[in-house]
This record gives sequence, C-alpha cells and structure tokens, in this order.
Amino acid sequence: MIEDIIIFLFLTTFFACNSQKKTSVPNILICIADDAGHMGEKYPWVNTPAFDRVADEGISFSNAYTPNAKCAPSRACLLTARNPWQLKEAANHWNNFEEEFKTFPEALKDLGFFTGFTGKGWGPGNPGEVDGKMRELCGSQWSKIKTETPTNSMANTDYSANFIDFYNHKQEKEPFCFWYGGYEPHRRYEYGSSLKAGKKLSDIKMVPPFFPDNDIVRTDILDYALEIEYFDSHVTEILNFLESNGELDDTIVIVTSDHGMPFPRVKSDEYDDSNHIPLAVMWGKNVKEPGRIINEYVSLIDIAPTIFDAVGLDWENSGMHESPGASLLPLFKSDIEEFSDYVLIGKERHDVGRPKDYGYPIRGIVKNDWLYLRNYRSDLWPAGNPECGYTTVDGSPTKTEILKSRHNAETKYLWDWSFGKRPMEELFNLQDDPFCINNLATEKEFETVKEELINKMEAELKNQSDPRMFGNGDVFHNYYYTWDPYRNLYDRMVNKGEEIVPMWINASDIETDLIEE
Repeated sequence: MIEDIIIFLFLTTFFACNSQKKTSVPNILICIADDAGHMGEKYPWVNTPAFDRVADEGISFSNAYTPNAKCAPSRACLLTARNPWQLKEAANHWNNFEEEFKTFPEALKDLGFFTGFTGKGWGPGNPGEVDGKMRELCGSQWSKIKTETPTNSMANTDYSANFIDFYNHKQEKEPFCFWYGGYEPHRRYEYGSSLKAGKKLSDIKMVPPFFPDNDIVRTDILDYALEIEYFDSHVTEILNFLESNGELDDTIVIVTSDHGMPFPRVKSDEYDDSNHIPLAVMWGKNVKEPGRIINEYVSLIDIAPTIFDAVGLDWENSGMHESPGASLLPLFKSDIEEFSDYVLIGKERHDVGRPKDYGYPIRGIVKNDWLYLRNYRSDLWPAGNPECGYTTVDGSPTKTEILKSRHNAETKYLWDWSFGKRPMEELFNLQDDPFCINNLATEKEFETVKEELINKMEAELKNQSDPRMFGNGDVFHNYYYTWDPYRNLYDRMVNKGEEIVPMWINASDIETDLIEE
C-alpha cells in the first residue's frame, strides 16, 4: 500500500501540467556496443563521430571500467548496479538471472517510463520469468525492422529504425528509457572488409605488444574498427532523430561498451585493456563546461544510480538491491574535483572448457594507476584448456597467429602472455605499463604498494559479502551452465572423445599436444 502511494505521488508530479512540454524528467538512452574497447579521437584508426559528439557536448571518462570483462556478467552489473560477486548466478556467463535482482529499466517502467531495447540486451543466459512471462530486463524488444549491412558479418537489425518505431509508439509526454545494444563489434568479422572500405594497414601506428605485428593482425584490428564505426553510425541516426523532434536536450545519452576488444588477452581477462571501457555522457544544458574529460575512476555500476539521481528517484524506493555504485551527477558540474580513486574488477566462470566446467576466479583493484590481480586458481589454464581450444577466447585471425607463436622459441612469449598459466598475483604500474606486460608482484620495491591494494580490495569485497572472501567461492562453480550443447565440455571432448568444436572457436585452436595427465 505504501509503495502504491509513493508511485502515485511520483507519477502525479511526473505528468503534471500536461499542456506544457516535459522538461523536469529526462529520457534515458543507453547505447552500448558489444566488445568495443576503442572509441574517441585518441584512436585515429576508428572513426566515431557520434561518440565524439556526445563527449564534446557532454563529458567523457578516461578511467571508466566494467567490473567483469564478459558480456552477460558485465551487462548484469550495469543493469543492477551491483558487482558480479553480488549477483549469484548472474556473475557467470550463460547462467540464470535470478528473480530477486531487479534492473533499472524494470524499476523505471514501474514508475511510468516507456521502456524498450533493440539488438542485444542482457545475455547470453536465461533472464527468467515473472508470473509466467519472460522478464524484460532491458524493456520490451524492438528489433523487427531489418536492413542491409556493409558486411555479411554484421547483424541485420536496423537499430536506429527500431528506435524510431519505439519512439513513435510512446505517448506524447511519456518519458522513455531505451537500450540500443549493438551486436557489433562482436565476432565474427568479414576478413579484409576494412581494407575494401578504404582503411590502410598503416592507419594503425602501434599494435599492442602482446600481439604479433603483421598484416594479418593489423587487418583483424581494422575489421574490428569497421564494426565499431557501424555501431556508431546508428548512434548518429538516433541523435539526429531526437534533435529533430526537440527531445535531445531532455535526454541523458550514455555511450559505452560492455568490455574490451574480442581479442586474446583482452575480452574475458581482467587486464586493463579488458575492463577499461569508453564512456561518454551528454544531457543538454545540465552539463557544465561541456567537453571536459573526467579522470576519476568510475564503473558501470555507477550508471543506474546516476539515472535515478537525475530522475529524482530514491534508490530505497526503486525495489532494487543495495548498490556499491554512486551517482555521477556531481561530476556533471565542473566544480567537483573528487569522486573515487579506485574500482573493483573480477570474474568467475565465463565459457566452459576446463574439468568440471570450472571457471578461472579473479579479483582485482585499479587504484591510483596501479592494477593488482589475484588469480585464485593459478593451477588452471586461464583461457580454458588447450585441448578444448582455449574457449574463453573467440576464434580469430589474431588468435591463430598467437597460437602459431608457441612453436617458435623467439615468439613463444606471445603465447605465454595470452594462454600460458599465470602466477597467483599480478601487479602492474598502468602509467608506465598500460599493456600490463611487466609483473611487479614479486618485486620487494613494491611490497608496500601491493599490500595497500590487497587490504583495500579485500576490505571492500568483504563489505560487499563476496563469497570468495569467506571460503565459499566454489558456489560460483556449482551454478548451472544454461547452454546445453556445451555443458561438461571438457569431459566430453577429452575423456569421452566426442568431436565437439564450440561454435565460437576454430577447430585449429584445439592444441591436443598439451593435454595434461
């Protein structure tokens, strides 16, 4: 009864003065790419005018992170404003999204917002049901309108046309919350499509040092860039539509990604390139001194608190669980200098490919240009077992090139960095070593720094009731893997000899000569 009264009072204020244009309650537009670590003018080989516009007319964040560098758990964090270790099964990839965790689009729908999404919402996994109906974690789906794409690898969903269709179905003064989830630049790509489109190998001034620097890898990176540009082109169409309808200034526009690029040692890992994401936000005249670059550490779990703060909704009245995230709204004002000097990151099970479908548990902290990682099962293969094809890494030309490097003594270090076993602890100075190559964890000179990071990380994880801090980390390993064809993959491939090649890797990725007895 009390909740009904609160909602009634909120909606009464919400739709007061029907004859006037809505100005007090903003619309919400989330534009989230799938596997994009590179947007903005700092990457001249990627052309993202829509992202640049949002950054120029709003603010951008140089130290934005996802708590978990895999699609489903990262998106679960964004939707719930909770870290993965606080989300039970939703900490994992291809798992169930438990009913107890409400999402911010569900909360906004309860308060009168018209909610919807196109393309990729939360997933992959099972969103669950409420009252016999599948949950709409991101709102109702608007993906019926199709289009021709620049390459045969891109999704044919016409994202911007579907947004316009969604918009045209809402009531005139009804605020909206829309999630544009591009499938790009998720693999696979049409190899060489970027070169056909006019890109040049020389456009890339530096290949990450953990990749071979050759034409194959450069082409792969440029194909990735072309897919980001396609994602960005639909953001442009949506912004132009909102502007032509007089809605852009009343809309909070958030452009970001769920994690880094779908390449070895990035996606599904927890290094800086894995979790460090692009993030730009605009909100008309509500951003002071537009074009500013915010250097404070922010996380995807801060997005929902920001939205609720802007809408004027108390978190306690939203029906959502308590969040360790914080509103970014103060950073929209130029006089705010301090926000946070750290973010937490980590993972449990992503894709299967180890005995008993075990994950590779990690916890980490990024603080003051330092990254500390704790690999709790350093005895396991971090990217999945070799005889299963390193299943946490998507098949790609770059992956193939790195696998080749194992057979050459001069280049084997590239294989070690992406696929070899790792120590229990890793420590990197991100200012001097942004690619996380030089592990300083055993250096006496940095013992004090390491201990400070460990103490801060573990204190915060305990405050957030992380099961792994209390000797119950295996709970994540025991959660049901919902993708039937690949459950018990290791046992079926290695012990039973079944000929299974997971659809997201190449048959050539499987290295049976490294089977451990």
